[in-house]
Amino acid sequence: MNYDKALDDAISAVRGEGRYRVFADILRHRGEFPSATFHRENAKKDITVWCSNDYLCMGQNPSVIRAMHEAIDEAGAGSGGTRNISGTTHYHVQLEAELADLHNKEAALLFTSGYIANDATLSTLNRVFKDCVILSDELNHASMIEGIRRGGGPKRVWRHNDVEHLETLLKEIPLDAPKVIAFESVYSMDGDIGPLREICDLAEKYGALTYLDEVHAVGLYGPRGGGIAERDGLLDRIDIIEGTLAKGFGIMGGYIAASARLVDVVRSYAPGFIFTTSLAPALTAGALASVRHLKNSNAEREVHQERAVYLKKIMAEAGLPVMPSVTHIVPVLVGDPVLCKQVADELLYDFGIYVQPINYPTVPKGTERLRFTPGPMHDEDKMHVLVDALSTIWKKLHLERAA
Repeated sequence: MNYDKALDDAISAVRGEGRYRVFADILRHRGEFPSATFHRENAKKDITVWCSNDYLCMGQNPSVIRAMHEAIDEAGAGSGGTRNISGTTHYHVQLEAELADLHNKEAALLFTSGYIANDATLSTLNRVFKDCVILSDELNHASMIEGIRRGGGPKRVWRHNDVEHLETLLKEIPLDAPKVIAFESVYSMDGDIGPLREICDLAEKYGALTYLDEVHAVGLYGPRGGGIAERDGLLDRIDIIEGTLAKGFGIMGGYIAASARLVDVVRSYAPGFIFTTSLAPALTAGALASVRHLKNSNAEREVHQERAVYLKKIMAEAGLPVMPSVTHIVPVLVGDPVLCKQVADELLYDFGIYVQPINYPTVPKGTERLRFTPGPMHDEDKMHVLVDALSTIWKKLHLERAA
């Protein structure tokens, strides 16, 4: 076999579809976010970052940075191995206790990423609960889909946020059969929110466990940053909450929070946990500082929401096709992968504005978009500069305006 040709053909196919991804080589400026430097062919350019998932800029928070420095001075750089061998530090223990408290659960378990948390937990549940049926929202994240697939058990996919369709599927499953309903709170590409309360009602009616991905909501919603479930008073009705430390909390890692019994089973059975080197002490200490800070401070959340509302407003006033969103996600529809990348490139090269094009398979074909994530440090001046740049490019490329 000509291996090189097969590899070249695979890349050519991606390029031909207009969805070949190019990473931007940037260096953020500590204490000056969203400012960064873009490196390209031995040249440098100052830019403004508009697509970071560090939604509250906690990766720049002085108390978080200080905690990470102190952890390196106290414990060194690496964790020393997997949690089962030598990779559990006191920082890990403290952070898991804080996360369990945040979600009103008995226990929590840390993973190296939110992706691994979903993959490891859902696949483990499918194996432990024999013949467990997992009912998955059709727009669930790839990590949830992969975990369900790897579990090897039966699954049902329900139309996005359609609780009537979910109930139809539940009725087809024997009442005494094990079942898990897996869904998200904030769907990160459209910015909509799942019908959590109605899903909990159905779970209780049909004897199902609830598995909620709060990755794009933890730190950002609720009086202590516990997510949409906390905001809506539903923590006691959600069995398993999965979250990340890499977005609202600004560091790295993922976790689940649930009953002590369930966490112990995942800890004992999930290969994605057992055989993976644990988070470094500095990362764990930084996340711990971030969680503690956001439990006691609403200032970041309040400004964050104000920024998102204002950006959507001025984009709509400029006739830009802002997609409906009830959260902090601000998606602008382009609808073509080649044009989507061209808009992103012109923003970066001509205006010093960095946003990544979102193409298939992250979103369905025909819905390609730019996804803006305004944060507390994106002031009104920066927003108007962005909208003016977009308006100029929209006119130049004859892109469709909002009706």
